[in-house]
Amino acid sequence: MIFILKYMAEEKKEKVEEEKTIPEIKPGMTIRVYQKIKELNVKGEEKERIQYFEGMVIAKKHGKETGGTITVRKVSDGVGVERIYPMNLPSITKIEIKKQDKVRRAKLNFLKGTYKKKMKEKKTSK
Repeated sequence: MIFILKYMAEEKKEKVEEEKTIPEIKPGMTIRVYQKIKELNVKGEEKERIQYFEGMVIAKKHGKETGGTITVRKVSDGVGVERIYPMNLPSITKIEIKKQDKVRRAKLNFLKGTYKKKMKEKKTSK
């Protein structure tokens, strides 16, 4: 009986790991975060769609803990937009890494100001 319970627990862990694998995310990466959004239409029916948010990671806090978060920033029509995503948010379906820039800081808050220099792209082996 105990063996069966242990086996079932291992299967559940494997399913969770297969379901959602979070890539190694670092500040300076340009990523695209896909998130499920539930909406109500005119008739009151619930619709579900996937929306993405693409921007640069300016901060990562608490690593891979349950309370770990990433801050993603983009400039849309001249207005800076930031979103803070918990790493274990169930509505996040996937995270795509677009590119990696060379940075020398853990928190890139200087990008919020009037920083005009172009970031240098770091070569990655894919």
